[in-house]
Amino acid sequence: MGPQDAKASSFSSSPFSRPRLLFLAFLALGAICEASSVRARQARKPNVVLILTDDQDTQLGGMTPLKKTNALIAEMGMTFSNAYVPSALCCPSRASILTGKYPHNHHVVNNTLEGNCSSKSWQKIQEPYTFPAILKSVCGYQTFFAGKYLNEYGAEDAGGIGHVPPGWSFWYALEKNSKYYNYTLSVNGKPRRHGGNYSVDYLTDVLANMSLDFLEYKSNFEPFFMMIATPAPHSPWVAAPQYKKNFANISAPRNSNFNIHGKDKHWLIRQAKTPMTNSSIQFLDDAFRKRWQTLLSVDDLIEKLLKRLEFHGELDNTYIFYTSDNGFHTGQFSLPIDKRQLYEFDIKVPLLVRGPGVKPNQTNKMLVANIDLGPTILDIAGYDLNKTQMDGMSLLPLLRGDANVTWRSDVLVEYQGEGHNSTDPTCPALGPGVTHCFPDCVCEDAYNNTYACVRTLSSSWDLQYCEFDDREVFVEVYNLTADPHQITNIAKTIDQEILEKMNYRLMMLQSCSGTTCRTPGVFDHGYKFNPHLMFSNHGIQTRRLFTRSL
Repeated sequence: MGPQDAKASSFSSSPFSRPRLLFLAFLALGAICEASSVRARQARKPNVVLILTDDQDTQLGGMTPLKKTNALIAEMGMTFSNAYVPSALCCPSRASILTGKYPHNHHVVNNTLEGNCSSKSWQKIQEPYTFPAILKSVCGYQTFFAGKYLNEYGAEDAGGIGHVPPGWSFWYALEKNSKYYNYTLSVNGKPRRHGGNYSVDYLTDVLANMSLDFLEYKSNFEPFFMMIATPAPHSPWVAAPQYKKNFANISAPRNSNFNIHGKDKHWLIRQAKTPMTNSSIQFLDDAFRKRWQTLLSVDDLIEKLLKRLEFHGELDNTYIFYTSDNGFHTGQFSLPIDKRQLYEFDIKVPLLVRGPGVKPNQTNKMLVANIDLGPTILDIAGYDLNKTQMDGMSLLPLLRGDANVTWRSDVLVEYQGEGHNSTDPTCPALGPGVTHCFPDCVCEDAYNNTYACVRTLSSSWDLQYCEFDDREVFVEVYNLTADPHQITNIAKTIDQEILEKMNYRLMMLQSCSGTTCRTPGVFDHGYKFNPHLMFSNHGIQTRRLFTRSL
């Protein structure tokens, strides 16, 4: 064996042989890359995740099944105990989230194309200016959407599922309304059909898996925004197989406004049959249980998502928002099941937030609305909110616990009723204009179920003032301090000066836009009341809630 061979032999028998050296070199390189990646994440803008459920109430125990979500988000951050939607219906409410605007400014008034839900007009006028579009084009965020978008998304008359709204890097949107099986997704504009096999098709789990895949393959050098919009707990309430026997002994809450007559409320509530039939009660109890069952899969999604964020070292730099598009009722004022009414059970929703600088186990009582989500997320991304036309306010000062924050004392709630021009053949006595009628002719909606409300919350008042756009110009007023279940309408007994001020404030909010939606409310110190404006042409024009042609 020559000298060269001896040298080779000696090298190969050394613990620092070439393969070992290469392995250590790769380890060192990997450590450098990981350290660099960690530094990049630390220097990056915060990530944001928004989880949006469908029809989840907060007044009737809607958060009760979500043990993991409460532990992982609520207990680790802030719960907003007074969070409202500006319209208690899916499409208008989702449009408010995306645009940061009240319905009278984004013009989505119901769940139909004619009501501007995912219409060509919406796509042209509003979609380019949603907060995800700004996040992607201006703030440098990679953006991910999975789940239900707007109820008419995918309609052929609005471009079909080939339409991908501006602002989304990754797009996995459900065609039309909530389903759990047998649906079509738009995967970046291409159709993907799903069937009825639980292991590969159950939509809540599919959304969870898509979200986890995004976290695996996204860029590590850009911040990200994820919006995950689950079908639960919307009908048809199909639970995952492992959860179909849960809550077998649970019934809808029998609180003080359950199965009673709304004797001093507007006519649509007064028409409800009281007491309800046994079949209606059985139906709503069954719906209540099934709604809770579907939420257990959402709870699993939250747990998987947060574990994966933690695994990738992203959790501490990520804000996580959890909310719903509207509430829901099951038997209140003898209305079997639905939303779209003005009462707390339909307009109040859960809102939980955790993230950088948010202290754990906090409850915030400020009056907030889903129009605040867009401004908040843009504020987190460092965007100048003065450049937007959004009606909402950034929640970031509240989340950080800033001192001396000036906040609103009222929000607007507005809804344009739906109804058929013809009489419902099963309920001829009610005449034309009603819709969503049950077999015993209890109808959940009508054309003149069109109303606007000021929801006021201040140190001295917890009040709701509502006007209907009907022949009666019906008014409902509730003092929620004394009457939290809104049983007694005090419109005829409350001080006339308060009524006048609330009427004036309602007109101002119905015509507001941008910064004018954030002016002082009736019970703010800076509020100014000019009764002469109530009788001006401007005031008369704003009494009409919406125009029916868009």
